[in-house]
Amino acid sequence: MRISAVLGWLFWASAALAGGERAGTFDYYVLSLSWAPGWCATEGAGRGAAQCDPATDASFVLHGLWPQDERGYPSYCRTTARDPARSASAAMAEVMGSDGAAWYQWKKHGRCSGLTAGDYFALARRAYASIAIPEVFRHLDRDVTLPAAVVEEAFLEANPGLARDEITVTCQAGRIQEARICLTKDLRPRRCGADVIRDCTLRDALMERVR
Repeated sequence: MRISAVLGWLFWASAALAGGERAGTFDYYVLSLSWAPGWCATEGAGRGAAQCDPATDASFVLHGLWPQDERGYPSYCRTTARDPARSASAAMAEVMGSDGAAWYQWKKHGRCSGLTAGDYFALARRAYASIAIPEVFRHLDRDVTLPAAVVEEAFLEANPGLARDEITVTCQAGRIQEARICLTKDLRPRRCGADVIRDCTLRDALMERVR
């Protein structure tokens, strides 16, 4: 590997793992939508997570709205904004699965937005509502294996204003993990940065049925 490539990778890694940056300094948002059945199968059900209750019928849920730089991202930023009240975190459970998830997303990512906790949660809700979840995934009634590219195509079809370089699908442990959509600060789709746009290339990724 060339020295320049090594230095580039080290720069990206240090930027991605940095913490304590100044709030409000970032380039765009990544809206992360997690495939709940996969997370429940690998982690959530064992924890007794509320979103894994079969009665919830959770499909793609809001993982987070992440301030992102063109390369790397800020985290655990310094801010004068007050942390959310317990009731505010609890209210986010309907789109994020749990109040604990909402609190963690605020602590790691929301503080970097430069917004108050209330405004950040409201913006995250707006971002989540702005993307249509493909109906085929909302009502998936059996486990399937499929190319990750098919998941991306389904999102593009369900969201005609979305371009191919504005969304990426990720995998973990042979499963579809997340759909990530890149948005401007006023929530318009935009091209993802080079370190976000890396699509999963699996041709036989597992998607568990909606429980």
